[in-house]
Amino acid sequence: MSSPQQIVNSFQQALNLSGSPNAVSTSPTQSFLSQYQPSKPTKALKPFSTEDIKILLLENVNQTAINIFKNQGYQVEFYKSSLPEDELIEKIKDVHAIGIRSKTKLTEKILKNAKNLVVIGCFCIGTNQVNLDFAAKSGICVFNSPFSNSRSVAELVIAEIITLARQLGDRSIEMHTGTWNKVSAKCWEIRGKTLGIIGYGHIGSQLSVLAESMGMNVIYYDIVTIMALGNSKQVSNLDELLKNSDFVTLHVPETQETKNLLSAPQFAAMKDGSYVINASRGTVVDIPALVQAMKAGKIAGAALDVYPHEPAKNGEGLFADTLNAWASELCSLRNVILTPHIGGSTEEAQSAIGIEVGNSLTKYINEGTSTGAVNFPEVQLRPLDLDQQNVVRVLYIHHNVPGVLKTVNNILSNHNIEKQFSDSQGDIAYLMADISDVDISDIKSLYEQLEQTPYKIATRLLY
Repeated sequence: MSSPQQIVNSFQQALNLSGSPNAVSTSPTQSFLSQYQPSKPTKALKPFSTEDIKILLLENVNQTAINIFKNQGYQVEFYKSSLPEDELIEKIKDVHAIGIRSKTKLTEKILKNAKNLVVIGCFCIGTNQVNLDFAAKSGICVFNSPFSNSRSVAELVIAEIITLARQLGDRSIEMHTGTWNKVSAKCWEIRGKTLGIIGYGHIGSQLSVLAESMGMNVIYYDIVTIMALGNSKQVSNLDELLKNSDFVTLHVPETQETKNLLSAPQFAAMKDGSYVINASRGTVVDIPALVQAMKAGKIAGAALDVYPHEPAKNGEGLFADTLNAWASELCSLRNVILTPHIGGSTEEAQSAIGIEVGNSLTKYINEGTSTGAVNFPEVQLRPLDLDQQNVVRVLYIHHNVPGVLKTVNNILSNHNIEKQFSDSQGDIAYLMADISDVDISDIKSLYEQLEQTPYKIATRLLY
């Protein structure tokens, strides 16, 4: 029989432990990732001379994006505000990429003048300011940042919930005018109250976690079934959420289905003395109906960060009845928090958005990668190895009709097709292919032949 010391020695050896009597575990000498070899250096593809790429950035897009573009050698033109339509039409004629936020409207009229435009970056969540269908039909890919500012918006909503519950806005205004009004009537803790979240996406789900950590009960309504975080519960319909919530907050996109999602019937279905918060899109709340519900005492307070019509720039006197007919009436109500679309306006969010969208635009310009696009098939090819010479990457955007790929592959068939991928979205299809054993004359010939195909929308060659 083994001695006790022999058993201890054998046990330590089996577990590869050190001689220390207190050792209970050691880090593995090799992780499972070690079986994967480091990837080879990849070859940088360029559309043509990088200094010829022109980028127009509007609305004070974050410096992180500017740095990304300048590091690529692109020409960058930057403006802190949006541009009037006539000036934008003139500016957009020669640029290959444009970066905007929520105030710039890229309509069909404007995009018709964008002869060289290949990609649009929306440095925000929403893309309703862009005519996405016309952009796609014109071969213009659109990217956004669907979650980089989620935390900033969620934190703002938490702040507004507390501010409404304690009537902090009114008390602050009173103090600024010299009035001392210490009251506790209809001022509440948020602990134990129920928050109803309409739309349980990136923002709604983060807000859910924050609200629960502060002792709130959370229910949510979404058109799809989504796994609940924490102890939150999904309800089957909007009416159930409205009648059980003390606070109702909206986090939905702007669509025909969400227009006036909260209007007079919905306010009537809510608890007496409940609160409404909207940091999503300005059209999802019927504001005149909200004004009437507040005047009737049905709704005890509201926080609005978005509006049907918003000024195109900062300045005094712009949020007025000339912009939205109900503006002055809304401003006259008590316990109403009005903010100028600042949900995602934090240094952290804008920096992250700049990096996310800036990298998406760069990868599309340089590599053709459309992963994450909102109006385009998502297509990606693995990078070329550094030692691969005489290779061209074909990017071919076309109408989604039968026979196109046969025509294209006939053109490419005189060369070796190393890899190829195609996908479609609605009426638009996108083909990427890496073709080897080509020289400059071959590249020119391929481009001319692809440009003459009947269902071509746009052709780019990267080499």
